Amino acid sequence: MRLCLGFLLGLTVIAVQAAGVKREVDPRTGIERVEMTHPGFYLRLVPLTRDYVVAAFLGRGLPKAVAEATRGYCTFGATLRNTGDEPVRVRLTDWRFVTPDGRVHRPKTKSQWIREWAEQGVPFKWLLVHEDHSFQPGDWMQGFITVPLPPGARFDLHYRWIQGGQAHEGVIEDMRCAPERIEAE
Repeated sequence: MRLCLGFLLGLTVIAVQAAGVKREVDPRTGIERVEMTHPGFYLRLVPLTRDYVVAAFLGRGLPKAVAEATRGYCTFGATLRNTGDEPVRVRLTDWRFVTPDGRVHRPKTKSQWIREWAEQGVPFKWLLVHEDHSFQPGDWMQGFITVPLPPGARFDLHYRWIQGGQAHEGVIEDMRCAPERIEAE
């Protein structure tokens, strides 16, 4: 009885909010951009090819061997925005990528990348979405979110944010990582 009561008291209430979902497929590449609009919170995710991600890191001075190591990840260009009147907090460590086989994958965080790169003598901190960030009304951020999935992998994204002291959760079903390569026409 004691354990059960302790469990019940430890529950966190999470509101699952209805969202406006917008999906757009680029006819040239087949890549699908997804935008979620919640009351007070906006999220856009664009799958990026591995070649693009490596080129972006190389263009900002990351050594080739270090940039190439990002190929082992599905990467999204993300935009997060507080569109409400209260602060919003986003912790990527609370997000889950659930593949059709039921396996749960977690994003590799900015702090994990920075630590890995620092061990290689590379003091690089750019391009990645910080894993724990608070947004005041009107604030926004852009950057990369990485998850260890192969090109073309499909998954459901379970994402969370806190707004006005209330935890919220959204789900984007049937998302897809960018393909390995996009064939030129």
